[in-house]
Amino acid sequence: MYVMNSSLTAEHLEQVRCGIELYCGAEETKRLNLIDVKVERSMLEDAPITDRYPQEMYYRIFAAKFLPQDLERVLYLDPDMVVINSLGGLYCMDLGDDWFAAASHVGPVLEKINELRLQSEEPGPYINSGVMLMNLEELRKHQDIQQVFEYIRRMKDALILPDQDVISALYGGKIREIDHYRYNMTERILRVQQLPGVAGLQNLQGMDPIDVKWICKNSCVIHYIGRNKPWKERYSGKLDFFYHWYNRI
Repeated sequence: MYVMNSSLTAEHLEQVRCGIELYCGAEETKRLNLIDVKVERSMLEDAPITDRYPQEMYYRIFAAKFLPQDLERVLYLDPDMVVINSLGGLYCMDLGDDWFAAASHVGPVLEKINELRLQSEEPGPYINSGVMLMNLEELRKHQDIQQVFEYIRRMKDALILPDQDVISALYGGKIREIDHYRYNMTERILRVQQLPGVAGLQNLQGMDPIDVKWICKNSCVIHYIGRNKPWKERYSGKLDFFYHWYNRI
């Protein structure tokens, strides 16, 4: 596990390791190599940030620059999710010459709006960056770091979800879209799928109706996007079941 950061101390990392041991046990924790990867904060001192979106969110864009050069790929996961089935199929997928693999949560209309808002250089899917497989070999060969800095400076007033805005706008043509039902399931996806007519469409496509039972069998990642978090009061939806179930184990 590579932890890209600008401010964590050895004590902080030890707290993380102890937390993992508490939930997973000492034997499982021995398999984990927690590696501290420091990034100079001054590198992105002019990038737009908020209380919800700190500077560290940009660091995944530069993973190929800071991670070990012999590492061919890496899987980024947001912390506000629960992994309920194996991610082996995703991690081992053939990326070809694509730079990223990620899911999209928006339809064609919103995708076009985002493309215009961001003045996308390579139109492609507008992704959710919470689950993202990165092809580090291709990124090292072709990614222009200066282009990223220039784009952030030029478009900072238009960036709403900055990291995924930047990735979608600059690298849309190099993103392989993955199944959001399996690898980035959210309350929003479940709610839309259960609207009248939509569930019927799934059946026409040969899929079983998507409910909690289907998710247990087929989904790998439950992602609690936005402010609707299961560890807060007044959670809205059905997927908090997974958080509370695994939190009890």
